[in-house]
Amino acid sequence: MKLQRKNRLRATALGALAVSGALVLTACGSDDNTGADADGGKTTSAASDIKCDDAKGQLRASGSSAQKNAMDLWVKNYMAACSGVEINYSSSSSGEGIVAFNQGTVGFAGSDSALKPEEVADSKKICKSGQGINLPMVGGPIAVGFHLEGVDSLTLDASTLAKIFDTKIKKWNDPAIAALNDGVDLPDKAIQPFHRSEDSGTTQNLGKYLGAAAADDWKYEAEKNWPAPGGQAASGSSGVASQVKAVDGSIGYFELSYASSQDISTVDIDTGGSAPVKATSENASKAIAAAKVEGTGKDLALGLDYTTKAEGAYPLVLVTYEVVCDTGNKADTLDTVKSFLTYTSSEDGQKVLTDAGYAPIPEAINSKVRETVAGLK
Repeated sequence: MKLQRKNRLRATALGALAVSGALVLTACGSDDNTGADADGGKTTSAASDIKCDDAKGQLRASGSSAQKNAMDLWVKNYMAACSGVEINYSSSSSGEGIVAFNQGTVGFAGSDSALKPEEVADSKKICKSGQGINLPMVGGPIAVGFHLEGVDSLTLDASTLAKIFDTKIKKWNDPAIAALNDGVDLPDKAIQPFHRSEDSGTTQNLGKYLGAAAADDWKYEAEKNWPAPGGQAASGSSGVASQVKAVDGSIGYFELSYASSQDISTVDIDTGGSAPVKATSENASKAIAAAKVEGTGKDLALGLDYTTKAEGAYPLVLVTYEVVCDTGNKADTLDTVKSFLTYTSSEDGQKVLTDAGYAPIPEAINSKVRETVAGLK
């Protein structure tokens, strides 16, 4: 039975930050090698062509912790190129980001799931002449990380994952897990599943995957709030990853960048194809490439195929959106929003994602993002 949804969103969303609680990035002057001019326009860096245009002052943004590591890279590169601009991205959660956006306290929000109809309706109060739209900016696999002493490689399918996170499978040597891991010495040890404590787009995307690929075993609606009983909660992707890193017998879900940075083993997913699929940026890209734009007008919300059996396609993926007004953006931050998102959606901006464990947005979709960003008003 679906648990009653609890309102865990905080009005102080902008103050919530992932990991250390601090991602306040102060404005950087021009690097000697960038060739940036004093007024912040026509500036390029040695590594990329970043057009600062009329960007100036401080831009606040808030939301998804899934894209934190990508945003860290983008902000660092952008601020090194654009003198006099300060980008402050508060990494909290998708839910808190949308709340902050619809309260008008941020220039854009990061969200791992597209706006719901009621959230679009709320956005019209802030976007006076328009509404909030979804711009896909970051793709990547949702890694299922595990910590099981003596076991370095593990394969699971959607059904076993659903039963584990629903606490229906309780031991690591359960026959269902053993059947997928021939020759692996699985211990008679309790499984300790971890999930997000706050509203999370990552949680919602996991729910969409389990609901589509294991419909008989996962009966919950795909929402941002964790729906199943049992398990333990932790704050943010960083918090879940830290718990999995520390606790023997644990399993949890978070973006691949958190697994890579903390050297956490990840589950290979048996999709029913010829071989289990590893959680890699390349394999996630194969799944995201098949996504279809489902949004209308300037909205570029995507539909993902969570049941794909395509060779080498990792099905448990998410796309993180930047949420902006199509029209009605605040005049004092509009130029900076457009300049910054022009960089993040550029070829150079997307190129830096792979090494950080993310998957660039396919060019067929990304070209539409760039066109939409250019037309923001």
